[in-house]
Amino acid sequence: MASPTRHDAAWSSASGLVRGAWSLLAVFVLAWTVLEMVNHGGGAIALGIVGFIAPDLMLFVGRAAPHEAGQLARGKVAAYNLVHRPIGPVLGLVVVPFLPGDGPGANVGLFTFVLGWLLHIASDRALGCGVRTADDRRR
Repeated sequence: MASPTRHDAAWSSASGLVRGAWSLLAVFVLAWTVLEMVNHGGGAIALGIVGFIAPDLMLFVGRAAPHEAGQLARGKVAAYNLVHRPIGPVLGLVVVPFLPGDGPGANVGLFTFVLGWLLHIASDRALGCGVRTADDRRR
């Protein structure tokens, strides 16, 4: 993989130790997500996959504006950063099991979605991708 350049705005300067920790989290969450998908099938599989893909759909949200190759338009950075922070899925993992429903498996699809979302974030961080500054530079 090439070293980050001015146009590689998303690549993180995080240390190898930090990226290694994110890698361990990604492996753990991947195993957990697959376990939930195998145990519950159907909708849990679909929602786990959607949860993994959904954060990058924020690339299509917000106003378009002129920007350099490899950068996001400034109007898209806020939405992108919002869904690429781990606080959302971590709160989801805490709250979803306590949501009302018919039986213990009522919210398993939503729980698997949140696991997929956290897996996406952990994978991005392990690979060196992180949130962006307002002008779409790496932090």
